Amino acid sequence: MDKNLHVVYASDDRFAEILGVSLTSLYESNKSMEQIHVYVLDSKISEENKKKLKSLSRAYERSDVRCIPAKDISEELHMDIAVDRGSLSQYARLFISSVLPENLEKVLYLDCDIIIRQSLEELWNLDMHGKTIAALKDAFSKWYRMNIDLKPKDIMFNSGVMLINLKRWKVQKVEKDLLRFIGSKNGKIQQGDQGALNAVLSHDTYCFEPRFNSVTIYYDFSYKEMLVYRKPPEFYSEKQIKKAIENPVIIHFTTSFLSRRPWVEGCQHRYACEWMKYKSMGPWRDTPLWQNKKSTGIRGVYIRLAGKLPRKLTVSISGFLQAYGRPVLNRITR
Repeated sequence: MDKNLHVVYASDDRFAEILGVSLTSLYESNKSMEQIHVYVLDSKISEENKKKLKSLSRAYERSDVRCIPAKDISEELHMDIAVDRGSLSQYARLFISSVLPENLEKVLYLDCDIIIRQSLEELWNLDMHGKTIAALKDAFSKWYRMNIDLKPKDIMFNSGVMLINLKRWKVQKVEKDLLRFIGSKNGKIQQGDQGALNAVLSHDTYCFEPRFNSVTIYYDFSYKEMLVYRKPPEFYSEKQIKKAIENPVIIHFTTSFLSRRPWVEGCQHRYACEWMKYKSMGPWRDTPLWQNKKSTGIRGVYIRLAGKLPRKLTVSISGFLQAYGRPVLNRITR
């Protein structure tokens, strides 16, 4: 078993402290790994926060976190790039093969909004069945697929946790294909960089068990509600999702209209206390939680209304808007 782990994050300065919590959980849960090398695709992280990140690696007697200046997707393509969610810093991972050391053959990409609860040894040594990446099968309707030129039953994956065969990524010229796809859409991609990754890699993805990327939707909805809400053409079994909830290796605090994330005041997530535990162990232990900002506009009105409606009706209406409304609106406006 290979115990020489290479992990990649991408962050701007605002999310540096969230990255720090994830990094703490990585080191705490992987003490059996012989080496842990961390690379951060750096979108203008402050020097103070870089020092804090490096202090973490030194506290665990690991090699220094290596901050690599992130490429600017707008400059690379000479066009404005629409931000469908998050920030432009997320696009930095599209250039992963050209900015990391040339000798790397495999990396594990992680979003900042995750914590690792168990050893990553099993995931790191996963049989990828000859595919370029291994990732979580995501729960999106066929209309999302159609917006990025996929067929109704093609795989859509969550790009927050990706085991990447860098050698194959380079051979397949994935970076070139990603830039070509984004350019063909004039920089307006449904789900931003994740949409582009799905468009290019859908047929070159091995879907791992959901316990390796246990996303918030698993906790906000029952299994049956989730199928009504997202309407995926195919999905994991109820048994697999239950295992991902009860014993997750990685917890991914994705956005949700029903709940808050653990760095925001008032979070009720089942594993929020674990996120707080790792926060208390790192250099951001004394920073206050973020204040909850009320959603405005149509989204804000709906969230407040949904809180007053019967649960079944809320799930049904939300499912219609999520599965049909959002992708149709995306197609019209882009």
